[in-house]
This record gives sequence, C-alpha cells and structure tokens, in this order.
Amino acid sequence: MARPFAPSRPSFLARGTLGRKLVLRVVVIATAVALLLGLFTTLATRQLLIGQLDRQLYQTLARQQQARGGGDGDVDDDRRQAPGGLLIPGQSVGTLAAEFRIGSEPTIGLSTGRSSRLTLPDEDYDRLVAQLQALPPDGSHHSVHLAGPLDRYRLIAQRRDYGVVVIGLPLRNVDTLLVQLLGLEALLALLAMAGALVGARALVIRDLRPLNRVAAAAQQVSDLPLDRGEVALAVRVAPVDADPTSEVGRVGQALNHMLNNVEDALAARQASEVKLRQFVADASHELRNPLAAIRGYAELTRRSREELPADAAFAMSRVESEAERMSYLVEDLLLLARLDSGPDLDLGPVDLSDLVVNAVSDARAAGPEHAWQLALPSEPVVALGDRHRLHQVVANLLANARTHTPPGTRVEAGISVHEGQAVVTVTDSGPGIPAEIREHAFERFTRADASRVRSEGAAAGASTGLGLAIVAAVVDAHQGTVTVESAPGRTTFTVRLPMYVPEPVEGAVAYAP
Repeated sequence: MARPFAPSRPSFLARGTLGRKLVLRVVVIATAVALLLGLFTTLATRQLLIGQLDRQLYQTLARQQQARGGGDGDVDDDRRQAPGGLLIPGQSVGTLAAEFRIGSEPTIGLSTGRSSRLTLPDEDYDRLVAQLQALPPDGSHHSVHLAGPLDRYRLIAQRRDYGVVVIGLPLRNVDTLLVQLLGLEALLALLAMAGALVGARALVIRDLRPLNRVAAAAQQVSDLPLDRGEVALAVRVAPVDADPTSEVGRVGQALNHMLNNVEDALAARQASEVKLRQFVADASHELRNPLAAIRGYAELTRRSREELPADAAFAMSRVESEAERMSYLVEDLLLLARLDSGPDLDLGPVDLSDLVVNAVSDARAAGPEHAWQLALPSEPVVALGDRHRLHQVVANLLANARTHTPPGTRVEAGISVHEGQAVVTVTDSGPGIPAEIREHAFERFTRADASRVRSEGAAAGASTGLGLAIVAAVVDAHQGTVTVESAPGRTTFTVRLPMYVPEPVEGAVAYAP
C-alpha cells in the first residue's frame, strides 16, 4: 500500500516554474502596453497642443499685420510703434515679436500685459537677434530654445514689404503640461503593473491547481518502490483533473493511461518473478538428492581407485569434484530463492565483535597463507539481525578475499559505528577489482577470476559467482546496505547494519545519578 504523500506547495515565483514565467510575462506585457499607450497619448497630446499654439501664432501674426496696416483709426500711435503690435488688444502675455526693417536696426519686444519692452544683456540680445534672423521667412513653424531667460519658443517668420516679422509664443505651458502628463502616465503604468501582478498571480495560482495535483500524483508514484516485489499502484489522477477538454486534463488522462500500463507490466513482472523463484527453488531442491547420490557413488570408487586405469581414476576424481561444486551451487541457489521469497529471519541482538572474531578464525584455518588482521573497537557493537545469516555475510566476504587474492595478501576485518549504524568492513591488499566488474560485483554469477588472482590453495572452479549476491540479499533483508571500493592494492567491502536498540522495560524507573 502506498504511503501517504503530502506534496510541498511550490511558490509561484520559484525560479523556472511555469507560474513564475506566466506571471512575469503577463506583467511585462501589461507594462509594455501601458507604456506604449502612454507614449502614443503623449505624442498625440503634444501634436494637439502644438497645433493649437500654431493657430494662435497665425492669429497673432494677423493682428500684427492689421496693426501695421495703418487703416485702423482706433489704434493709437504708441500701440502702432510697439514691435509687432504687442500692445494691441488680444495679444497673449509672453508673446515675442521682432521686426527687421530694411535699412533699420531690428526691434524686439516681449508682451508683459502692460509693456512690450525686452531687457537683455548685450551678449544675450545679440545671440537672440542672430537666432531670429536665422529663421527662414517662409511662414513655417519652428521650436527654438532662445538665448537668455526666454527658454523655449514656438516661432514663425514672415516676409513683408518693409522687411521680416518674427512672432513667437512660449512653449513653457506646453512643456509643463507634457511633463505632468508623463508623470501621470508613469503612475498609471505602475498601477497597471501592480494590478497585473496581483491579478495574474491570483489567476495563475487558481488555474495551476489542477496541474499541481497531477504533478503530486506523479511524484507520489515516483516515490513508490517499483524495482522489486509486489507493487500496489493505486495512485490515479482524479477524474476532475483528467478531463480531455482541457490541456491539463489531457495530461492527467495520459498519466492515468500510463499508470494503468505500468500496473499491468508490474503485475506481469511480479508473476514472472514468482514463477522463476519457484522454479529455481524446486529445481534446486530436486537436484540435491541426485547430486548427493553422485557424490556418494564417486566416493565409493576411492577404495578401489588403485585397481582402476589412470584415466578412469582421474575421471572419477573429476566427477566427485564437480559434483561437490554443483552441490554448493544448488545450495546457494536454494538460499537465494528463499531470500527472494521473503527471508525468515530470527532477529535479535548480535555482538558483531564476537561474530567477526569467529569468522576470521575460520578463515585463518582455511587460508593460513594469508595475513589475517582484526580492527575491533574497545566497546562491543551490537546490531539487530539474524546471527547465523550475518555470520554467513562475513564468512562470504572473507572467503571472497581469500579466494581471489594471492598468498601473502593482508586481509583485515574491522567494526565501527557511523551515523547510528553498525559498520563491518573487510579490506584486502590484493590486485583490486576492475571498474567494469566492480559495477556488477553483487549481481548473480559475476566472477572476477580474470582480474583477481586466485590463491593456490583455492579449489579450481570452487567459486559459484553467488557469494556476493548472497551477501547483498542477506544485508538487504536486514534493511542494511553493502558497498565496495576498489583500487590496485586496496579493496574494501563495507556492510552497514541497523543498531540494536533495547526496548524500555515497562514499569522501570530511571534514576539520575
């Protein structure tokens, strides 16, 4: 049964998430649209204001021409003498007028409502005259930053019989209005960006909930142990999230379809594994009796081998040797089949120090040509396990070191405690295991005969290729791990097992010292 799964809720602004990308893109688009609308609005407003100012220039120019026409008896001499008719009614405050008469000094005036006098330093006045004289007298409009304190003006120059007339109106009001408009548009753009962020966030979180539920279902399936044994694959995407009318629904429907196929495949694999394990167990069990009979009959021939021809005696010795080897192989296969089908372990406290000492003593008797060493802690290390199975693990590792290393090799068995686990190590100074073999060291029927030199005392063909596979199966049944690290001159097998934790005695009272 699948364990409960509580998926962590990812932040919509987490780097690389779809929610973050959607929100950022919506905000960018909304901000870009707001800025473009503001830009177009500013340009359109500027054109309207400049157009209105140009019409005022034409009206001012018309009044100036009327004032200089001489036909209006209501205009007094002072107003006629003012440059450009600045003192006649209707002229705006700030209106600039200049007359460049043929054969006369230029006259420039600035309307202040009551007078038309323009007072400027000589240097600024000369620059102003040069700027106004540079304007083409073709009636076109020009925006010019004039000398002195006059700032920006909209100017128009027109040729008359007596010379050239220049009329100008200040752009200060237009510029001020445009700056205020830009500020307002910037504020609106910020508000639009904030609104887009809040709105997009709410929409994305709401619309991505089905996708997050689909991802949670996929994550729950990925956490299930699917590599072995019977698997209960009951996780499915809810029907509301598997509606094919939406994109997320199609993903959920496809995931459900895939999970159905995976469940069928796992069921077929489990049935095949059960049949294979049963076959191996049955075959191993049935082969034990014939092999025992063959070994018995081969041993009977020892009494009269002196009377047999040399070839027949050698053949019978080989029959006995191979029958013994096959018996070991059958026993190992039967043990692996039992471990695969669920080992019946007698769990309890196991003193690893005592276990390793006994295993090394047996290995020293079987391989006196090797140098056997112990590295034991001062305090006993007690693991939780089956004593006989754990002894088989250590014995197999020591036999592996004895069988696949040359005489004189140093083999050390050690015990330690690391991160709350009991650690058993078997290290030898042999030639090492090549990488291509090391990756498959704990698989069944893996042999390293080509790379690890056998000791002369090892029986030829004694290795079944199942010793390390049995080690891995037994350690896995104890909820532990086994690993190997190898290099020329040093190979270390490391077994990690759970520590034994005594259960508290009911009713016991602990006293502080």
